[in-house]
Amino acid sequence: MQFPESWLRHFCNPALTTEALAETLTMAGLEVEGVQTAAPAFSGVVVGRVRELQPHPNADKLRVCQVDVGQPELLQIVCGAPNVVVGMVAPCALIGAELPQEGQGVFRIGAAKMRGVDSQGMLCSARELGLSSDHGGLLALRDDLPAGTDLREALALDEAVFTIKLTPNLGHCLSVMGVAREVSAVTGAVLNQPDFKSIVPSLADRLPVRIEAPDLCGRFSGRVIRGVNARAETPQWMKTRLERSGQRSISALVDISNYVMLELGRPSHVFDLAKIRGALTVRWAREGEQLELLNGQTVTLHADMGVIAAENGVESLAGIMGGESTAVTLDTTDIYLEAAFWWPDAIRGRARRLNFSTDAAARFERGVDYATTVEHLDAITALILDICGGQAGPADDQITQLPQRVPVRMRVARCEKVIGIPIGAERMGEIFARLGLKAELEQHRDGPVWIVTPGSERFDLEIEEDLIEEVARIHGYQHIPTLAPVARLSPLPVPEGRRSLHSLRLKAAALGYQETLNFSFVDAQWEQDFAGQSEPIRLLNPIVSQMSVMRSTLIGSLVNVLAENLNHRAKRLRLFELGRVFIRDVTEPDGPLQVAGVRQPMRLAGLAYGSVVPVQWAEPERRVDFYDVKADVQALCEGVGVVHWQPVQHPALHPGRSAEAWVDGQSLGIVGELHPQWVQRYHLSFAPVVFELDASALQNQPLPTFEPINRVPAVQRDLAFQVSATITFAQMQEAVQTAIQSVPVCGIIREAHLFDVFNPPGESATRSMAFRLQLQDQQTLTDERVDAACHALVSAVAKATGAELRS
Repeated sequence: MQFPESWLRHFCNPALTTEALAETLTMAGLEVEGVQTAAPAFSGVVVGRVRELQPHPNADKLRVCQVDVGQPELLQIVCGAPNVVVGMVAPCALIGAELPQEGQGVFRIGAAKMRGVDSQGMLCSARELGLSSDHGGLLALRDDLPAGTDLREALALDEAVFTIKLTPNLGHCLSVMGVAREVSAVTGAVLNQPDFKSIVPSLADRLPVRIEAPDLCGRFSGRVIRGVNARAETPQWMKTRLERSGQRSISALVDISNYVMLELGRPSHVFDLAKIRGALTVRWAREGEQLELLNGQTVTLHADMGVIAAENGVESLAGIMGGESTAVTLDTTDIYLEAAFWWPDAIRGRARRLNFSTDAAARFERGVDYATTVEHLDAITALILDICGGQAGPADDQITQLPQRVPVRMRVARCEKVIGIPIGAERMGEIFARLGLKAELEQHRDGPVWIVTPGSERFDLEIEEDLIEEVARIHGYQHIPTLAPVARLSPLPVPEGRRSLHSLRLKAAALGYQETLNFSFVDAQWEQDFAGQSEPIRLLNPIVSQMSVMRSTLIGSLVNVLAENLNHRAKRLRLFELGRVFIRDVTEPDGPLQVAGVRQPMRLAGLAYGSVVPVQWAEPERRVDFYDVKADVQALCEGVGVVHWQPVQHPALHPGRSAEAWVDGQSLGIVGELHPQWVQRYHLSFAPVVFELDASALQNQPLPTFEPINRVPAVQRDLAFQVSATITFAQMQEAVQTAIQSVPVCGIIREAHLFDVFNPPGESATRSMAFRLQLQDQQTLTDERVDAACHALVSAVAKATGAELRS
């Protein structure tokens, strides 16, 4: 919400500077987002009066003006504005003046020649001064302004304009009067209440109105006004206040309605009476009805949307926006003025569903004072009669169903406990009185209790906590001391056999990966592409349509981050994310941190793209491949046990360049190149290599066991096995490890590593795998023991895989 400081001080003028007033509003819960002057910075612009006007000798559209700027001599200025006339008062930028240029600094005025005629300044439009977007001609000023007066002083352009950000519960502050009430409550300054004078009708005309939906409209007030001059000029003071509040001046009738809404918080609507056929009916819309709104949009209505209708169809979308068919124009002479109370639940969310928002809807869906419809109707009528003339009929006020103000209890002790400081019942009563709330103090068994009845404009006071919040913010958050909590803390035991999630982050960062943080809700297409989930867990109320499901894999989020970085010309990326995924599991129970039927494991996922190392002179550039990332995964898995690798078919990965990691019969995760289909769909130059691991399994860390340093040298032997081409390294590795663990004589084999693979040229049914063994014991090994261990290993591997020792 935006408004000029002078408008606020008209109702409440505390002895505070602008900065102090902004701080006071913020500490009262009305956050001041910004304070700026009414006009952008410019200098050297004064009030000028056109004394003479001659056509330009060399240009049809230019004229030569003699302008009085309060100096002994008139200034000669060439002007092309269509509305310049003799006697006109307009802004005049003198030589040396600096005017604002949006996004381009300032523009300095200098002496110039326009088509051969000297020009000693410039007459300005509102747009050239940054006051509005109007560039149709010169900015016409009041005739009573003295020539030569500095324009900023003459138009109060250095006045502060406040922009405040209101929380949804402060709907009663969506007006200058509402903010003034808050300032008065906080500072104790006098609140100047507006004087609503009843309008004495000069007509007996009424427009019949029937309310068919009491749950839509609780009160409907309106009156007929005839003989108005819709072409009347909106007073400059009203235009100024509207413009400084972010409203564009349209016409007198519309401006008056907007002005009262901003000042008093009362949205209203002005109908062209001549365009209404028959009586008005306030009802719920019929499914499929259509209405052309004032913004030019034609909408299809639903049965839960309120309307004002006449015999010729729907005329207005209740509480949101009027219809084009009964809109007032400059030719309108007779109007029907409406001010109503619409139930917040009947308005809330309807405008958003139609993909627009209005000031009226923002107020009605939070709640508007239902007790002052007639008073505000009189205020609008008085302005219309004063500015546009005409004759007013009697106010037609219909009340069907109004909110019942239920008193709210607030325990004094509870209030002080929540706020954390002793405030006292007397101070609380003073706060309630300043807020205009009816409050009575009663003594109960558990201490004094305030019984507070909310006012007709307060829709946010329903429970005890609401009153506690009012006490806290009016008393002043700045008066609540900041005290560190005092509690006995004891450190929780950290098991040695389980490393923290943060240590996994540090490990991934040490490998050169950068952490990303992403939403847990993602695009449904990602789930289909990267997880094969055609029926993912859907959100009932997604924040945007593209993030409508819960993710069951982190790969989609990483690919999306990759694509965004590539759009910013990134060449090499290493990304990782540690986060939860959400998987349907009917065995999952309900609990304080989990939902029944949904398993939420932690996953560690990473992505590598581009060259293996940054471009450098020491080694040639090479793209990262499966084996580079597999090495990173093995580093992450260090300490969890022996990792076995098996081929895997995964919807996100290349079918021939992917693998699954297993530890002790448990799947640890996957690693592989992104599937070529998704590389093409997401417009990647080449495939990144990704991995996704079970973070809980990575946390398991066996306790280290200490052994004495072996003083006996180790023995090294190489064994080359000839195996069938269908036998994988994983099978060979498992056979070797099983033999070492199960055959006693093989217990002296400490390590076994594959160091060579030989595939015969051409198509061959066999290949060779060579293992390097390291054998060691507490005693010096003899050739007999070494040979026995090697023969036993060869026999066990041959039995398990059919391998033969190559000669």
